[in-house]
Amino acid sequence: MKLMDEHHTFHPTHGVLQLQDYLFSVGFKVNHKRVRRLMRKARIHAHYPKRNLSKPGKAEYIHPYLLRGLKIKRPNQVWAIDITYIRMYKGFMYLTAIIDIYSRYVVGWGLHNSLHAENVKEVLDRAISINGKPNIVNSDQGSQFTSEPWISKLTKLKIRISMDGKGRATDNIYIERFWRTLKQDWVYSHPVDNGAELWAGIKWYIEYYNKVKTHQGIGRRIPERVYRRVA
Repeated sequence: MKLMDEHHTFHPTHGVLQLQDYLFSVGFKVNHKRVRRLMRKARIHAHYPKRNLSKPGKAEYIHPYLLRGLKIKRPNQVWAIDITYIRMYKGFMYLTAIIDIYSRYVVGWGLHNSLHAENVKEVLDRAISINGKPNIVNSDQGSQFTSEPWISKLTKLKIRISMDGKGRATDNIYIERFWRTLKQDWVYSHPVDNGAELWAGIKWYIEYYNKVKTHQGIGRRIPERVYRRVA
């Protein structure tokens, strides 16, 4: 899974068979069924229209994609939420993050050892308590986001719900780019032993990303300054 995650970061269009070929080349004789299962476990999605590898949620909770053609003009207009696999020397954890699309500012994050839907609700609650409420939250169609508790939570808060088209990871491209930046800049070069070390490292990197690192997508400005509208 560690090798697959790193390979995917640098080759995001590779699917099951290409990942299987890569594993063959480095000495792992695994069949395609195991590759597909581990892709689901690591939340790896090849970036082209295809069958979605996230564990699907209930159809009645799936919502349309609202961002196509939408002009995003201000902070807290649209947030994007996603979950990614983060490796350690032994084992792994899942990182949930929410990014403000207008500013690319990470408004909330959390590190967990499972994919329970309650985890994403906690991250959202904390982000809203600190930054206020968005108009729209966009996610993929994974089971955490197509569950009754998640949908009820957003509906109660009167937040509009947007979801990527089936198999279209590029619909949530802004947070996908953040995952790639995080892993290339920090995760792969700073392997850690345990969850406490990982939490401290992720905290440091997100502070750096939000408050120091410039972003080409927002005119080489710093996300926090754009989010807070600081000149």
